Amino acid sequence: LTPIIARIGPFFCRRISSSSILMGDVASKSGGGLKHFVLGTPLSYETISKSNPNAKRAVMATGCFWGSEKTFWRLPKGIISTSVGYCGGKSSDPPSYEFVCSGTTGHAEAVQVVYDPNQVSYVDLLRAFWESHDPTQGDGQGGDRGTQYRSAIYYTDDDQRKLAKSSKSAYQNALKAAGKMADITTQIDKLDKFFIAEDYHQQYLAKPGNRQYCSAQPQSISLPDYSQWAPADISPIHHPTLSQRFWQEHGPKPHCVINSPNTPIKWL
Repeated sequence: LTPIIARIGPFFCRRISSSSILMGDVASKSGGGLKHFVLGTPLSYETISKSNPNAKRAVMATGCFWGSEKTFWRLPKGIISTSVGYCGGKSSDPPSYEFVCSGTTGHAEAVQVVYDPNQVSYVDLLRAFWESHDPTQGDGQGGDRGTQYRSAIYYTDDDQRKLAKSSKSAYQNALKAAGKMADITTQIDKLDKFFIAEDYHQQYLAKPGNRQYCSAQPQSISLPDYSQWAPADISPIHHPTLSQRFWQEHGPKPHCVINSPNTPIKWL
């Protein structure tokens, strides 16, 4: 089957097999009954939270959401589900991928991570976020250009806001200490609406017939130790659960998303 490129305005959408696209497909507000292709869990945060009231969610954007999502679902513990979608836009109605690609809706391609905070910390997710892309590239990441590919964190509560802002400052210092002087352009905003994207985008890199593509530009620079940037009034529940040795062995590296298996990392 011939891949196609949707082009709207000055921006290009990535190549998608024509067999994957149903004309008129749009995102959904919740994900309905969709299941995670790798983990087998519901995509919907609302569905998960009914049976697991301790579940939390984090919403982050690092560019093309195909690779971003795989970064998070492969974390070794505490990840209940992940889904890709659209966030930070102007409309209260679910958009289509093609309209998001126009660069005119204001949405970012984002990943929703539903997690158990007793097993994995929001700080661990922030470390995966910062280290898995170049947050200084403005409206784009790698070869993907447009506002939909911007770096962003959408917080759900005040603790997440404090941690996002504090970690941003810490990572900015780490970049500059390594000689990378560009300013971080990551948007940090309160989560309004997250629209789960069309089914063919969910866990895309794990599905048969996918195009192995990831434009992320990890900088091989570590987020400083949490003790150096933890907000003074933050709950101890946010202390990271993944060790420095884990990040040394399994932290994001160039091309790691494409070269890694689809299953979660095994780690004691």
